[in-house]
Amino acid sequence: MERIWLKSYPKGIPSDIRADSYRSVVEVFDESVRKYADQPAYHNMGRTITFAELDKLARDFGAWLQSKGLAKGTRVAVMMPNVLQYPVCIFGALRAGYTVVNVNPLYTPRELEHQLKDSGAEVIVILENFAATLQQVLANTRVKHVVIATLGDMLGLKGALVNFVVRHIKKMVPAYSVPDTVRFNVVLGQGAQHELKRVEVGPEDIAFLQYTGGTTGVAKGAMLLHRNIIANLEQVSAWFSPFLGGAAIVVMAPLPLYHVFALTANCLTFMKLGGCNVLITNPRDIPGFVKELRRHKFNAITGVNTLFNALLNNPDFAKLDFSHLRFAIGGGMAVQQAVAERWKEITGRVLIEGYGLTETSPVATANPIDLAAWNGSIGLPVPSTDVVVKGDDGKARTIGEIGEICIRGPQVMKGYWNRPEDTAKSIDAEGFFATGDIGFMDEQGYIRIVDRKKDMVLVSGFNVYPNEVENVVAMLPGVLECAVIGVPDEKSGEAVKLFVVKKDLALTESDVRKHCEQHLTGYKRPRYIEFRDELPKTNVGKILRRALRDEELAKPKKAA
Repeated sequence: MERIWLKSYPKGIPSDIRADSYRSVVEVFDESVRKYADQPAYHNMGRTITFAELDKLARDFGAWLQSKGLAKGTRVAVMMPNVLQYPVCIFGALRAGYTVVNVNPLYTPRELEHQLKDSGAEVIVILENFAATLQQVLANTRVKHVVIATLGDMLGLKGALVNFVVRHIKKMVPAYSVPDTVRFNVVLGQGAQHELKRVEVGPEDIAFLQYTGGTTGVAKGAMLLHRNIIANLEQVSAWFSPFLGGAAIVVMAPLPLYHVFALTANCLTFMKLGGCNVLITNPRDIPGFVKELRRHKFNAITGVNTLFNALLNNPDFAKLDFSHLRFAIGGGMAVQQAVAERWKEITGRVLIEGYGLTETSPVATANPIDLAAWNGSIGLPVPSTDVVVKGDDGKARTIGEIGEICIRGPQVMKGYWNRPEDTAKSIDAEGFFATGDIGFMDEQGYIRIVDRKKDMVLVSGFNVYPNEVENVVAMLPGVLECAVIGVPDEKSGEAVKLFVVKKDLALTESDVRKHCEQHLTGYKRPRYIEFRDELPKTNVGKILRRALRDEELAKPKKAA
């Protein structure tokens, strides 16, 4: 196929990368900790660790895992926000020959149980703030080893004070009782007494089981092989490198590293490039985040539209020194024009939008770093990536014609964990992954998304699948029928709206909200709830979500 987008590439960007430049992520890590030994690698809550320190800490953690007799490929779940323990755990597990399963720490017991059972994880490392959730489901899983971390574990003398405040002043650690746990710092101490045995990790081994939803609403594990991750690291590095100037980079990392965007764009890419990731544990605390920004001469920042918008609406943000900022990357959800324009006005830099999915490791397209102004597109296919727009008949559309965006490249996952049928539906015989997003490509190769084929709702960059929410709501005895759609929202891009037909007339909105709080992570919970006498259906009885969406769009907009 003709790659018309190559003519729009900035100078210095190759058309292809070497996907076999390393055999594994472990090789990249080992090279970086040698090459950048004395440079800062990660910073969090006032503590910085160098690449050499990360090398030692990851070695100790990996050695401890191996001392438990775990077989190569064992799944190790990591359930933590952005703290220094996170990179220690994932690099230690990968080095030891295991597969990392990233877990959202805000999961409800139901969600956590599904992911642990589906992945078959035998180890979990969890921040104690969330241990009460694990306690409720642990007996139903294959987990044999539970490592408990605290916010203060790696903060030195300051750590004891941090833990005291978190536990007793802010009361952020619910009471829990999990048998046979071991403390994170104890693990490192014990690991230091063991040898880290060399394990042959190759391109076809699974590096990450990264969970994502689907049209069925069942969370599926995307098998991201070492070669998938290596390819995306090479692609992203090639995209960034001409604009780095050869100097060490300080990149702000407010998005959770357990999310595939920050995992690759922050944690892994800048590990490869020798940059320092400044980890923001609670990005919702915008005043605190702005104070942290003031402490660093940061060169790059990644985020989602809602986060950038929140920063721009903080009066102290405009007072920061942006002279060192080279680029800002937006992903996870569409960057809005108003936000992009304000961002450039205040920072002097264009907000660069990229696009990808969990199944593509994730970066598939990106706008050039030297873009003069926001253009409303998701950019160009990155090196070694083919993008084609297909119609419902599976045939390629011509330039400017709308269809489903399909992606082929070395970063595309092997498939879904233990779900060959879902894999076959998603990846065709030519190797193209069907994204479910509807868009078109223009004459310069830039791609624009116009709609989503799936019913997925995108809330602040996180996927919410209607079937999952509907299944949870349907568990409530007073509910007869329900349906979920996404509606526009200024703060989160989209919000979840729930329609309910009552079986019990005494059912209240409060009843539904309490039920959802018990069974759904915050971003999946309905923001709006509407009770109806009936829902629109097809002649075979299938609820028509599209009709509900059309009704919402037809409603007159409220005056500002």
